[in-house]
Formats: sequence, structure tokens, C-alpha cells
Amino acid sequence: MNPRRQFIKTALGGSAGLIALPSIFPGSLFAANSPNKLLQVAQIGCGRMGLSDMDDVLGVPMARVVAVCDLDAKRSAEAKRRVEEFYKKKGESSVEVKVYSDYLELLANPEIDAVVVSTPDHWHGLVATQAAIAGKHIYCQKPLTYNIAESIALRKAVRAKKVIMQVGSQQRSENPFTAFRPATEAVLNGRLGKLKTIKIGIGIDKPSGKAPAAMPVPPNFNYERWLGPAPRQDYMEGRCHPQDSFSGRPGWITTEDFGLGMITNWGAHHLDIAQWAMGQQLGGPSAIEAKADFMTNDVWTVHRGYHVEMLYPNDVQVILDDKFENGLHFEGEEGWVFCTRGAAKVTASDGNAPSDGKSALRASDPKLLSPLGSDAKRWPASKEHKLNWIESIIANRDPIAPVDQAARSLQACAAAWIGMKLGRKLNWDVASESFVGDDEANALRSRRPRKAEYDIDAILKAAGI
Repeated sequence: MNPRRQFIKTALGGSAGLIALPSIFPGSLFAANSPNKLLQVAQIGCGRMGLSDMDDVLGVPMARVVAVCDLDAKRSAEAKRRVEEFYKKKGESSVEVKVYSDYLELLANPEIDAVVVSTPDHWHGLVATQAAIAGKHIYCQKPLTYNIAESIALRKAVRAKKVIMQVGSQQRSENPFTAFRPATEAVLNGRLGKLKTIKIGIGIDKPSGKAPAAMPVPPNFNYERWLGPAPRQDYMEGRCHPQDSFSGRPGWITTEDFGLGMITNWGAHHLDIAQWAMGQQLGGPSAIEAKADFMTNDVWTVHRGYHVEMLYPNDVQVILDDKFENGLHFEGEEGWVFCTRGAAKVTASDGNAPSDGKSALRASDPKLLSPLGSDAKRWPASKEHKLNWIESIIANRDPIAPVDQAARSLQACAAAWIGMKLGRKLNWDVASESFVGDDEANALRSRRPRKAEYDIDAILKAAGI
């Protein structure tokens, strides 16, 4: 038996039934020096979501976390402590986790097989693209990238280097987000009749109530590097991440230079599910009309109230509005179904659909959500999102949320944001991944990086991609 296969089969123990192991592991999937032939994983970005992602990977028996990286020394130290404590409790007291402040040095380490990218959104494209170029398999937090141009570049790098990339659209996996599969499979199998409308609630950000004010940069934080491709600006803790907490919501998520707000924060989750249910995983809208108001004279700068309407194939209208309950409400000619996080939040009716987007308050009709037959269309199995990623690396196959589909989800969100900024109707061409006859809108598909070293297209060209 292949020694890699033998070891991982043994390491799985009672969990051996979780995956179907391939007869031979492709040799390129594991670094030549990987101890024990477990998949050697590094965590890049050790903040609120990074520590959570790292904990998930620690729970996968076929993987081993061997390195952590962050530009804030407090955060990398906490990540190192957590990993070493985890393995110590398993009886592996000699484990020492390597700490990096520069992700490029981490990517140069041939012993590392895969990386988890949990940085702020404005770094996703660069880190993941350079990880792909380095031959590392990638798990990346959603949204895939900060803007449309980066999504195209990252997809090119992943496919050119043939690495396995999973995006953090974890609502596609069953645990713990069980609501989305029965709802979308009901849509996919025609239980609602012809699909007419999808109403999506993604929440709304509130202003901080504080005017921008510069602060000294903490000595443990490399703020200049943290800015990366974003415009130069003074440091404010409220626009980065809290220094006294590893779990507090970071300010960058509500600052447009670093993330586009709820439209890509929750929008990347729910628009991904909407496109999944419509069979538009590699498609997108043809027309977008949007409006929004944006925070001003505040530490934060993202949009607040919003209303977005997008037209998809088969005349399906997708509407996002700040008044809708967080979740997805699918309306068809013969009924409706609503889903949000938590199995108890799946409701359905074969009567007239409500117009207020609050369908979770209505009585459930069990017929629309009753078990499907053996010949029904179903989504690929995925019990847990990180496990699915590791399984896919071992099997050398695409995971449940591959880069191509994540690029389309990001593009729909970013196109909606561009519509919010311009406040007029836009026509989107899915094939060219650009707006039709609109130079102003197309200019917003990308942004000029602050320094040449952050030019993702130049990085691709230097790599021969």
C-alpha cells in the first residue's frame, strides 16, 4: 500500500468512513519533507476569523497546523499558543509552531503544503494568488477578493498552477448550516414551480458615531505593510482591529478601502446561495439597478441603507433590501421557501408569497420541504467545509466551493456595489466579465495599487501566467 495512504488511513482511526481515500495520492499534493505525511497547513491572518478557521483545521485529522503568520505580533503569538496547546492536550508536547510576520517567507517554505488565508478583504487576492504561484493549496475567507479584476487574476493563478482552492462560502456545507440545502434543492427540483423572485436580506451596518482621528501605531503592529494595496492613510484602531481583543469585530470590515461593506460581507454568502439555487454558479446578472447611502464624517465609510435589483436568466429578479430579514426568500409561481442560518429557520408555503421579506414568521408547509426522491437533483456532499477542502486536496478534485464559482459570486456582489456608487442602471456581460459600453463602471472593477509590489497583474506576468 502507498505509505501516504497507509499513514492517513491509520491517522483517521474511527473517522475512516468520513472520506473515500484515493488509491494513490498524487505526489505533488504533499511537500517532500512533510513530517508523518500529514498535510502541513499554515494559517495566514490570525484575527477573529483566522483563529476560528485555524481551530477548524486543527479538528481535521488528515492535517497538521505547523505555522502561523500575522502582521500583529500579539495575534501571531496567540495563534501559536493555541496550536501548541491543542497538540499538547493530544500528547504531543514537543510540537513547536513556526511564526512568520511576512507571508512571502512562509510561502517560500517547501515543507508547507497548504495555507488558510484569513486576512482583511483587501489582501485576499494578493496572498491567495502568490500562494497559488508557490504551489500551495488554499482555503480563503469570503469574499474571494476585494474587486472584480482580482477575482479574474486569482482564478487564472489557481487554474494555471493546478492547486486546490476552497472559498469560505460555508453555507454550501451541511454542518452547521443545514438550512440552505433543503431550501435550494426544493428550488432546484421545481417544487416552487417557475422561479420568479429571490429576496435577500444581508443586514445593515451602523455608523460608529466617531469622527476620524489619527493614533500612534502600536509597536506590535506593522501597519505600513497591513495597508498593502490600499490608499495611504493615518492609523486608527477603529479602522483596523481591536488591540484588546481577539474576537471583536474589526473596523476594516466597515471601511471601504479594505472591504466593501455588507454587500460583500453577507452578500458573498447569500448571493452565492442564490446563484447556486438558480444553476448560475458560473453565470451572473445581466442588469443591475442599485442605490445606497454611505457613511460620512465617520471612522467607517461603507454603505448603510441599500436597495439592489438584478435581473438573471429566465427573468428571475434578485432583490436585496436593508428592510428584509437576513436570509434568502425564493418565490415561485407555486409557492415560496425561506432559509437562513439554523435548521429551524427553513419555512415554506404553497400559498401566495409575502411581500415584506419576513417569511420566517409564516407557517411552514411540510410538503415543499419533504424528502426528495432518489432521482432528485442534489448538491455534492460536504459535511464540514474545512474537512471538504482537505478531502479534496487528498483526492485531487475541486471542493464544494471552487474558485471559478466564487469568482462569479464576488463579481455579482461587486457589480451591485458599483451600481450603488453610480446610482444608475448597469448592464453586465457575463462572458467578458465587464459592463457593456460603460467606461466609468468598468474602471471600478479594479483599483490602482498604492505600490508596484502590490500589482497583481504584474505578479501574474512575472510568474508566466
